[in-house]
Amino acid sequence: MPLALAACKKGWSILELTGLTMGTSYSIVAVDHSRQIDKAELKAAVEAKLATVNTQMSNWDSGSEISRFNATGSTDSFGVSHELAHVMQAAQDVNAASDGRFDVTVGPLIDLWGFGANGTRNDEPGAHEIADALACCGQSESIRVGNGALQKLRPEAEVYLSAIGKGFGVDQVASALKDFGLTDYMVEIGGDLYTAGKNPDGQPWQIGIESPEAFDRGVMKVVGLSDHGMATSGDYRNFFEKDGKRYSHIIDATTGRPVTHATASVTVLTENAMLADAWATALLVLGTERGLEIANDREMAVLFVDRAGKAGDKGFTTTASTRFEALQA
Repeated sequence: MPLALAACKKGWSILELTGLTMGTSYSIVAVDHSRQIDKAELKAAVEAKLATVNTQMSNWDSGSEISRFNATGSTDSFGVSHELAHVMQAAQDVNAASDGRFDVTVGPLIDLWGFGANGTRNDEPGAHEIADALACCGQSESIRVGNGALQKLRPEAEVYLSAIGKGFGVDQVASALKDFGLTDYMVEIGGDLYTAGKNPDGQPWQIGIESPEAFDRGVMKVVGLSDHGMATSGDYRNFFEKDGKRYSHIIDATTGRPVTHATASVTVLTENAMLADAWATALLVLGTERGLEIANDREMAVLFVDRAGKAGDKGFTTTASTRFEALQA
C-alpha cells in the first residue's frame, strides 16, 4: 500500500480532508493557492462524488447498479450509467490485454478460498469445488459490454469491482478538486491514489511503496509522482497457511487457485488511478516474468517486487519496467 509522504511549508494554505468510503478510508491533501476555497464545500463535493460511485458500483449496496445487474438471472441487455459502462469497458480491455488474468467475475473463487464475504477457511478446497466455481467465472465468456449496457452471457455470472472501483473513485474525487480550480493535490483511497502538480514544497509528491512483509509496514522505496495514478497490489496482507504452504487472496482466474510465483507486490504508475488499480492486480496475478513483458510492450511504468530465495527466507528483489525507470530518472 502506498504511503503519502506529504511535505508542508508555512505560509501555504493546505487543505486536508479525510473520511470513510468503500469499506476503507480516503485522504486528500491539496494546495490552495487562492486561500479562498471553502473546506466544507469541498468536502461536500467529494462526498457527493463518492456517494455516486457507491450507488453505481458497490457490491455491498444491494440497490447499486452493479448489485442489481448481478441479481438478475436474465441474459437481456441491462442499461447502466455512463460511468459504470466506462469502468466495465476498461475492465474488459485489461482482461483482454492481461491474458485473462484480470477478471471481475472471479468472486465465486475468492469466496471459495475464504477471502470473500462468506468467511475465512484454513484448508484447500477440493478439486470439484474449484471446478464448480471456475464454471461461474471467465470474464470474456460471461459478460458483454457495449452501447451503454451490460449483458450476461451466462445467467449466473456476477461482477465484483473491488480491483478497479477504488481507482475510479480516486479519479472521480480528483475531478471534483479540479472543478474547484485546484491544480496541486493528492487523493488516496485505500492505497490507490492520484497526484496532480506539486506538493507544498514545489516538488513531485513523494509516495512510499511498502515493503511486502506481513507484519512490517516499512517503506521500501520512495517515488516522485506528478499527474499520475498509482496503485500497489500485494499478496502479503491477506492469506492463510496450511501444512507449511501459503495461500494468498490473489487468485488466478484461469486455474482457480492462488498464485504460487515469487512476486509479492506490483506497483503501477499510469494515466489514472482506475487503470493503475486494475493493472496492479492483473500484473500481480501474472508475476514478474510475463508481467514485465506486457508492461514493456504497453510502455507502462511498473515495479515488481519478488521474494528472494526459498520460502521463509527474508529479502526481496525489485524489477522495474523501462517506463518506470525513465519516470524516476
